[in-house]
Amino acid sequence: MWHKVSFPGFGDGSKTQEICTVNAQRYRDEVLERHVLLFRGAVGPHFIFIDDNARPHRANPVDEYHEGEDIRRRDWPAMSPDLNSIDHVWYALGRRVATDQPPPRTLPALHNVLPQEWEQLSAELLNHLIEGMPQRCDACVAMKGNHTPY
Repeated sequence: MWHKVSFPGFGDGSKTQEICTVNAQRYRDEVLERHVLLFRGAVGPHFIFIDDNARPHRANPVDEYHEGEDIRRRDWPAMSPDLNSIDHVWYALGRRVATDQPPPRTLPALHNVLPQEWEQLSAELLNHLIEGMPQRCDACVAMKGNHTPY
């Protein structure tokens, strides 16, 4: 099964972006091998990979790849914006796009503007999301799985 997706990635002050039509094999070959292994190498032994529950991310070949490359992965429940920093990034991108004059009115227009807005997001915002992860996790535990006020 093929899905059209965007892969914003960030960590340690740097950003990546891939926008493509993807299945599990392409996700493994073009995203995990090309970007995730580099990020893991840069971060070191404390690296934990976070993705969402998209079908290509959870397919058997991808799971086998994670195991074979010894990539530690954090499983997230579906619809958990409190914990998944990527969801916070999408929210920030949405706010930026909404202020464009005129805002994009078609999918192709949105597809064109998102990479520009992604480049404009500050490293400070992304680092804040990473550094705030322990507090979001603690707040989520305290809320017993309900959404936090973040």
